[in-house]
Amino acid sequence: MVKFRILSICFFFGLLLFNGRVNGQDETDTELLNGLFLTEIEEIWQQSFRDQFCLSDDTAFWNVNAYEPNHVPPLDTALVYARLRLLDAQSPMDLKPNAEVLEYIHFYASRRKEQLGRMLGMSTYYFPMFEEKLDKTNLPLELKYLPIVESALNPQARSRVGASGLWQFMLATGNAYGLEVNSYIDQRMDPVMSTEAACKYLEKLYSLYGEWNLALAAYNAGPGNVNKAIRRSGGKNTYWEVRPFLPKETRGYVPAFIAVNYLMNFHDDHNIIPAQPKCSWHETDTIVLQTRLQFDQLEAHLPIDKETLSWYNPTYRKGVIPADGRRYALRLPYDLVAGFLQNQDSIVTHVPEEVVEEISTPEPAVYRVKSGDSLGLIAKRYGVTVAELKAWNRLRSNMLHPGQKLTIYGKGNNKSTEATVTGKEQPETSTASQATWYTVRKGDTIWKIASKYSDVSVEQIQRLNAGLNAQNLKLGQKIRIR
Repeated sequence: MVKFRILSICFFFGLLLFNGRVNGQDETDTELLNGLFLTEIEEIWQQSFRDQFCLSDDTAFWNVNAYEPNHVPPLDTALVYARLRLLDAQSPMDLKPNAEVLEYIHFYASRRKEQLGRMLGMSTYYFPMFEEKLDKTNLPLELKYLPIVESALNPQARSRVGASGLWQFMLATGNAYGLEVNSYIDQRMDPVMSTEAACKYLEKLYSLYGEWNLALAAYNAGPGNVNKAIRRSGGKNTYWEVRPFLPKETRGYVPAFIAVNYLMNFHDDHNIIPAQPKCSWHETDTIVLQTRLQFDQLEAHLPIDKETLSWYNPTYRKGVIPADGRRYALRLPYDLVAGFLQNQDSIVTHVPEEVVEEISTPEPAVYRVKSGDSLGLIAKRYGVTVAELKAWNRLRSNMLHPGQKLTIYGKGNNKSTEATVTGKEQPETSTASQATWYTVRKGDTIWKIASKYSDVSVEQIQRLNAGLNAQNLKLGQKIRIR
């Protein structure tokens, strides 16, 4: 049907364009027809994704058993076990039923119905992308349910120990798998990049243990805790044999994962209805930028607010896409991409109400523990807390040993100061970022400022200061020179 509609549209517009040429139709009309044609094609294309990936939140559609809204159907243990065996037979993972799994199914189905309904709705947005990345690395597709257990499908989720994002990466683990964190961006919250990193990490863990449930336990507690549990179990090599020796949280992690697998597949029989479903990941697109851009600049020219932009782009911590010479992706609903491209110059040059300050981001320090060191002394030296040190390095006790390496992030690691040099034509330089700044004085223009530096042009200043209004410089305004 979709193909027929596209062919019909192509034929119709083909006739119009041909007729226009014969009758001397001008270029404006042709552009208009082409625009209408593309709009219609895009609508059909996007509708195909909605039909394929989007869940209905119509209660009547799912409520085939005529349940009352808050009714919790009793568990039929035999039926649940039979369904789990079916899921297990279709998966390389161990999804076999047992009493612990049944207990988690009962808990989620009775006390987490609304939350699961919301996550079921969110799954229509994230799961197509998860499945694509898992399939590319030849991992079990059932792993797409792991972020439900980890983060409730919230890309900006942050745990009490500092793990962040859909896949809940700790800072050190995220860095090890290529996820950068600085004052402007946190790639642990980037859905695509964190999913790719999680695939690599899970693949590595499975290669270590050769058993998926042990790999999941290591994902949750770290390989060190799993290795200790294996030793304490007498060298057992399956999760259920090692489970009694794992940390308490991890003992419930795998049963919860299996329970979520079950309920996401048979949600309607447990009166779990998709709530506020998002449309498919394929109904969004990305634009690659190398220009500094704030979300309120976009908000001023596109029908989208900063909160929604932040939801689509959780990577940018301050609502700012930085300009540091690299390429960054801006994700937008598909129907806003054309509007951005048409208004890009106006968006980039729009002066935001409040310019987010430039921030110098320190690199992490790696400290080698010396004899006599303690976490308290090291924390004090770097201006951080003991809790932060333990979270960054996944330490479960305060014990240290000489030669041990600690990764340290934080304000104490930034030794920079902004050196202000007096004199009419002297720059202000931040030693940490190697950036040169100039403070606007009375009578200054962009040309005058550029002329103060032998190797700086007006164009360079404008590129480095996205949104700078060259006709309205303010006294005391900071302008980046290099």
